[in-house]
Amino acid sequence: MNTPNPRLSDAFPKTEQDVPDYARLNGPLHQDTYLVDGQMRTWAGATHTVTSALGYNTDDGFKPVEVGSYPLLGPTEALEALDAAVKAYDHGRGEWPTMSIAGRIACMDAFTKKMIAVKDEVVKLLMWEIGKSHGDAVKEFDRTVEYIVATIDELKEMDRAGSRFTIEQGIIAQVRRAPLGVVLCMGPFNYPLNETFTVLIPALLMGNTILFKPPKHGTLLHFPLLEAFRTCFPAGVVNTVYGRGNSVVPVLMHTGLVNCLALIGSSRVADELKKSHPKSNRLRTIFGLDAKNAGIVLPDADLDLTVKECILGTLSFNGQRCTALKILWVHRSIADKFVQALSKAVEEQQVGMPWTDKVSITPLPEPNKPGYLAELIADAKQKGAMVINTTGGQAFNGLVFPAVVYPVSSNMRLYDEEQFGPVIPIVPFDDVQEPIQYLIDSDHGQQVSIFGRDSHQLATLIDPLVNQVCRVNINAQCQRGPDVFPFTGRKDSAEGTLSVYDALRSFSIRTLVATKQTEDNKRILNEIVSEHTSKFLSTHYIL
Repeated sequence: MNTPNPRLSDAFPKTEQDVPDYARLNGPLHQDTYLVDGQMRTWAGATHTVTSALGYNTDDGFKPVEVGSYPLLGPTEALEALDAAVKAYDHGRGEWPTMSIAGRIACMDAFTKKMIAVKDEVVKLLMWEIGKSHGDAVKEFDRTVEYIVATIDELKEMDRAGSRFTIEQGIIAQVRRAPLGVVLCMGPFNYPLNETFTVLIPALLMGNTILFKPPKHGTLLHFPLLEAFRTCFPAGVVNTVYGRGNSVVPVLMHTGLVNCLALIGSSRVADELKKSHPKSNRLRTIFGLDAKNAGIVLPDADLDLTVKECILGTLSFNGQRCTALKILWVHRSIADKFVQALSKAVEEQQVGMPWTDKVSITPLPEPNKPGYLAELIADAKQKGAMVINTTGGQAFNGLVFPAVVYPVSSNMRLYDEEQFGPVIPIVPFDDVQEPIQYLIDSDHGQQVSIFGRDSHQLATLIDPLVNQVCRVNINAQCQRGPDVFPFTGRKDSAEGTLSVYDALRSFSIRTLVATKQTEDNKRILNEIVSEHTSKFLSTHYIL
């Protein structure tokens, strides 16, 4: 058995006392309740034990920490949650879908205050469940709150724009947006709070009722928020579905009662769930899926800037981001110099626990991921590539040191497979048409980064690339934010568009009330508006 690298093994604490007070768990959190129809129901059945990738490297060996457990509901309980959501929506006649925009915003404001009150608990669980650094966990929480506030502001703007009548060709109309129905929200483990809420919050605010299925990794951190959901929204508006995805989700889709599926995950799962709905033409889908974002480094690129951005792009949260740079194409004339500079920067990355000062590499939450990454590296080495940096690919339990793999070619798995982890494949090229053709042939089409200083050459690349991906980044890493920008992808990378602006529209449909421009009809409209007898047909202006 190989002796572990002390740089990795010594990164783990030896005892609980080595963990700072703000990061220390107060014992395992054993969740035995779930939210359905406005009630916290008690669960006495099977549970899933959450074992952290973090643990104690004691003299007797490595001791992983048990974070807690959560219910493993079955199809029966999933259908009960669906029934509650269907009842609360009531074909658009329920309290929530007919509530005024101002009323929904008031509920969301109340929820946000209660969410902020449990910030420390959620941040701590983000660290222990998925290994996210304390700084990034705080950032994810704060960004989510900012997203809620921005979404409310955009909804107010949308409502103000709809608070007027349009007269065209003798027809008077008021155009607003109406909810879709029951929305099933499924978020990812890498941003289990933020990316889940970027679909759940706009879906809620538009008047839909929610089935919320947390990810396998990053489930317990939602528990502190359940009481806020229960008390701030009408019964049945938010319902949680815990359990194995393959057990509880297909049964929901097969009913045909889910009107909208919001999934951030794999294209394979998205395809299966979409096909399982009996009336696909009635199903709205909003997907954030796979990506193999490329970085293209041109001969005149600023080396220092490019290395800095590529480190951020490939290794932020250990490369576990759909927007991560997952393959780098570097012009052969500077490839050796770039690879050495990047490898040096990678070796300087701080390894440790989420509470380690300036940490950038933390343990991976998926138990099988270190083995999978080792397979990818072994495949590349067998076919002619090398791990350039000294510590690259070495691992201790879930802690894997980033590997710079070069030169990667088309016969290697790293060329096409989305590694979703700290492995950086680098492909040398002679003609810029090579990476362009790679993007054309790819199943993915989310983003690309171009590094260079010749404005003419950059311009000649921008025009073909904007028709292959949905965001072209110049001298910058790929990323989702700011949240006001559209976030989507082509091919197997996405369906629908998310941003503060787009998400509200994705979870609603344009609906209008119209009548012919006669004196009697004008009287009717004026009476409805002045007497406030309709919540939809209104000129009420939200400030």
